[in-house]
Amino acid sequence: MYTITKEFHFSASHQLDGLPETHPCSRMHGHNYVLKVELKSKDLNQVGFVKDYRELDEIKQFIDSNLDHRHLNDVFSHNPTAEEMAKTLFNTFKPGHSELSAIEISETDKTNCRYEPDFD
Repeated sequence: MYTITKEFHFSASHQLDGLPETHPCSRMHGHNYVLKVELKSKDLNQVGFVKDYRELDEIKQFIDSNLDHRHLNDVFSHNPTAEEMAKTLFNTFKPGHSELSAIEISETDKTNCRYEPDFD
């Protein structure tokens, strides 16, 4: 199995509902997000790629148009936790990228969420 990843960056704000008022994430705050897409394939294409990284440009365009320098509560219909966003973005990108196997989102250098669906 071959695995490739590509990393994208964006800055955005959010606030998380359902937390105590004293929790810092209940207030509006921002992150410099790192989003990684992972693609897997048993076989390589005729060039020798899982997928040409340039074919992922539409993901960058989506991020730049919809997520970068936005208030994520206005973008998503759910609480914009890293976990919820990873699953939503996986489902958004999967139809155009059948090799997509996982999405990772980091809000800080110390935190990371990975969404990888169970294909049982």
